[in-house]
Amino acid sequence: MSDLSTRRSLPIALLRARESVMQDIRPLLNNIGLTEQKWRVLRSLDESGVVEQTAIARDACLLLPSLTRILQSLEDDGLVRRSRDLEDKRRTLVSITEDGQKLVHDNLGMADKLNADLEKKLGRKKLGQLLDLLEALQDPKG
Repeated sequence: MSDLSTRRSLPIALLRARESVMQDIRPLLNNIGLTEQKWRVLRSLDESGVVEQTAIARDACLLLPSLTRILQSLEDDGLVRRSRDLEDKRRTLVSITEDGQKLVHDNLGMADKLNADLEKKLGRKKLGQLLDLLEALQDPKG
């Protein structure tokens, strides 16, 4: 078998791994009325506090036009708040509301369970190595 087969293709392997991880998360997110993208945005905001939209897009792996639509929906649901930056009126700042924080914190158990399941499957050392390698892939300096 060639090293160029889809079994050894990094982009395809990453997509397959993502699907493997997400297959158990999607039903849980559906039960709380969130898409994967909305969950990522809320988690990012919960960790970051008040931030500019481009930072959220980067952290949540979303394109800015998609993020704008998602933020509108989350704002309509009372989970986030948007405001203009007082120093630069062109910038929009976003924060998570108390309801948004409660939703995240009430459901962090699913993220913890996923991590525990992965750790059980791979072992703590391999999971740590995997996360380190994935972070290294994201480093522009290599």
